[in-house]
Amino acid sequence: MLKANFITAGEAAEKIADNSTVCTIGMTMVSASEAVLKAIEKRFETTGHPKDITLVHSCGQSDRKDGIQHFAHEGLVKRIIGSHWGLQPKWMEMIAESKVEAYCLPQGQIAQLYRSMACGLPGKMSKVGLGTFIDPRIEGGKMNERTKPMPDIVDIIEYGGEEYMFYKEIPLDVVLIRGTVCDEAGNLTTTEEAMKLEVLPAVMAAKRYGGRVIAQVKQVVQSGTLNPKDVTVPGVFIDDIVVCENPFEDHRQTSSWYFDPSYSGQARVPAANIEPAPFNERKFIARRGTQELYKGAVVNLGTGIPNDMVGKVCNEEGVSDDIMITVESGIYGGVQAGGIDFGIGQNLTAMIGHHEQMDYYNGAGVDITYMGLGELDGEGNVNSTKMGTRCTGAGGFIDITQNAKKVIFLGTFTARGAKYEFSDGKLKILREGDVCKMVGKVAQLSFNGPLARKKGQEVMIVTERAVFKLCKEGVMLVEIAPGIDLQTQVLDRMEFTPNISDDLKRMDEALFIQDGPFGLRLKEKNK
Repeated sequence: MLKANFITAGEAAEKIADNSTVCTIGMTMVSASEAVLKAIEKRFETTGHPKDITLVHSCGQSDRKDGIQHFAHEGLVKRIIGSHWGLQPKWMEMIAESKVEAYCLPQGQIAQLYRSMACGLPGKMSKVGLGTFIDPRIEGGKMNERTKPMPDIVDIIEYGGEEYMFYKEIPLDVVLIRGTVCDEAGNLTTTEEAMKLEVLPAVMAAKRYGGRVIAQVKQVVQSGTLNPKDVTVPGVFIDDIVVCENPFEDHRQTSSWYFDPSYSGQARVPAANIEPAPFNERKFIARRGTQELYKGAVVNLGTGIPNDMVGKVCNEEGVSDDIMITVESGIYGGVQAGGIDFGIGQNLTAMIGHHEQMDYYNGAGVDITYMGLGELDGEGNVNSTKMGTRCTGAGGFIDITQNAKKVIFLGTFTARGAKYEFSDGKLKILREGDVCKMVGKVAQLSFNGPLARKKGQEVMIVTERAVFKLCKEGVMLVEIAPGIDLQTQVLDRMEFTPNISDDLKRMDEALFIQDGPFGLRLKEKNK
């Protein structure tokens, strides 16, 4: 009978060679192989090896302290190819200070690239990324000065008279994955993980290049006791297995808790037990955003206000069953966790693979996506990926916004330090934010406004004091909040002059209700 090769985390760290390309699978701290990551860090701090590796990851994989933060040492990693570092302060610092070569690619394109590599292709073609900072004619996804003179890892190709991005193959030497249980032959399940992710495509990609697959698990069971349908990775594709010695610390379901069956589908909690979000400017903005929903809409939620607030508002308003909320991780329905636990949810109706979810977002396009807002300029361009030297990265932002039928950006009008008062159906600005977000030109091109306008994509920008839409001429102001002065509190605080609707409206006073639901009623489709 085939037998798996069981080793310690320290022995796994010894398998990582200098100058190798290492791929890690996870999102936030979900499915993070924490015991192995810590062992690799310890080995480097003790011996100086492995050194000069290339780290490849699709999703952001940290909670501000763990995950691939363990790799954030100058000399350990020479090059990082990833999508998102917003929860990874050490990586953002290293990238900003040019201590590492840093390439940012769209999250979904990396996840799908594993599949393309696995089936023997030299890369992946896609329209995703055209006209953004990923486009090699703009920045090529190069995130600092150190990377600018380095070779491009994306090309522009033409097929059938149309332009496409071509994401080049990245041969993988080692892939680190995590599962819940494996049997004596190494067959691995992910039954208690809160996401399916792109585990198998990454494993197959490693096998294509003769790479090594190292898996971390919580428990080993006798061969023949696993339901074959529960097996995510057959044992023949796994080279080494590390049984986690301290699962409560190093094999948590997510950062905030060790294991909750309602996030992995083994249990459901009463909807009434899910606490409504407290009323503040973030909830106010989310409420206005939800007024754009219609019955039967399939919705995507990005990080920040969208994921933290929109699902909770829908649950509180009793409309969750009339729409389908999805997240890029592959979850459907339920109520989403937020912050450092982004990408998971309770009471889900379905869960598919991360790369499969991106197939839908890239192809058919989701009906409505809610995304965060960093900067907006008069052309309708949006920057949500790089603020000053702080490189958060794209995550799934570009994959989703370029193909969604309707894009709704949710964010405050200014940033850093703003304070508000909501009372008597009016908004009062107690303190303005120190950072202008309505700028003359965005610092990085995350969303291309002219391209969106050209193809007729419906785009809205919702803030606490003003609502804008993209029109053929650019950005149009269509609503302001009661209590706000148009000239001094909106127009004077913008670096561009928007078009102003002839039918400028006041935002619904019901949005100001602070105790209980505000009375959301969903529209019928196409009305």
